[in-house]
Amino acid sequence: MRTHHTAQQQLIDAWRTQARNKPWLTLSFAIIVLLIALLLLISIIQGLQLDNFRYALSGGLAGFIATTLGALLIYFTRTISLRTQDSLLGFAAGMKLAASAFSLILPGIEAAQEILNQRFFAAFIVVLGLGLGTIMMLGLDYFTPHQQANSALCGPECQRLGGIWLFVFAIALHNLPEGMAIGISFTHGDLKIGLPLTLAIAIQDIPEGFAVALALRSAGLNNSKAFLIGAATGALEPFGAMLGFTMSSSLVLAYPISMGLAAGAMIFVVCHEVIPETQRNGHQAAATTGLMAGFAVMMFLDTALG
Repeated sequence: MRTHHTAQQQLIDAWRTQARNKPWLTLSFAIIVLLIALLLLISIIQGLQLDNFRYALSGGLAGFIATTLGALLIYFTRTISLRTQDSLLGFAAGMKLAASAFSLILPGIEAAQEILNQRFFAAFIVVLGLGLGTIMMLGLDYFTPHQQANSALCGPECQRLGGIWLFVFAIALHNLPEGMAIGISFTHGDLKIGLPLTLAIAIQDIPEGFAVALALRSAGLNNSKAFLIGAATGALEPFGAMLGFTMSSSLVLAYPISMGLAAGAMIFVVCHEVIPETQRNGHQAAATTGLMAGFAVMMFLDTALG
């Protein structure tokens, strides 16, 4: 008990040190958290549109199911080359980038323009959301352990975690903005926006779930444990969908701002985590080709379905 308390205190002290080292990020992140909490409160007081809420929840569950299906592939695969893994992750990254542009940023600008009747301020609103999403992910990346975590953040506690578990934690954490994007896209019940985005995220969740299960198996876990933990990383998507829907339903301008926020968060994840992961094994050409293929598939889906 005493050892646990000491480790917990060390973790709290480390977070305080981190907060003092980057006060601008700490303050900005705290403001965003409070803003999201305020939007949630306003939306709850006003009452949610339950029909559209069901769409959002169903979309989040679709992402979770896709992650589970990806993890399930571990039972049917003995080995897979790093080149193929990097190509699959690149494909997922390309779909995220295209989804951010065609299913979030552009519809967000159109929605803001309908509200403000001025394209310049409409673009500014979405850019503001992009900035908020970036700061949100910077804060989560800075204050939680991830693949590049160092001993300064978590001290002895984090050093007990292997790189594999930090990778799993990162994937689970970064499923949150994907779920938020799904929930936000169904705010007005517009299936032309929500369906392509949900489909794109669900498709790219399959290789991500598979990658997590593979990483866990390489760490020595059996197939069953690797599958269960890999599937569990998708559990944040339904939660994120409910969070995104509730947040964007609060105020009129909250919808385009939230679309920009979700896009900024997803682009941050792709640039900060996914692309570097695909490039570190020397398979840059395969990973980039996968990224371009994923971008093209999502662009086609958005055009055909949206």
